[in-house]
Amino acid sequence: MKIYNRFHPGAPSAGDLVIKFYHSGGQVRGFVRTVAAKGDTDAIFPGEEMEPHAAFTIAESHVGEGAIWIELTEDVVWQPEWGELSP
Repeated sequence: MKIYNRFHPGAPSAGDLVIKFYHSGGQVRGFVRTVAAKGDTDAIFPGEEMEPHAAFTIAESHVGEGAIWIELTEDVVWQPEWGELSP
């Protein structure tokens, strides 16, 4: 089972990916962004909200040597079928 890092501001490094989950239209949606080097703007791809499974798939295929961080907002509750979330 995949273990993901719980997002804390300032914790991710340049090149890491953050999956941000939020509620939209009564469903959990997410987007993936690459953490940029200090002074640059983070890159968001593909630029649209997606279902959790699609967000994980994109993050896994683009993470390279970095880490994947999970940001839960708007009362989104982590689902065990997504994997394990570190404290």
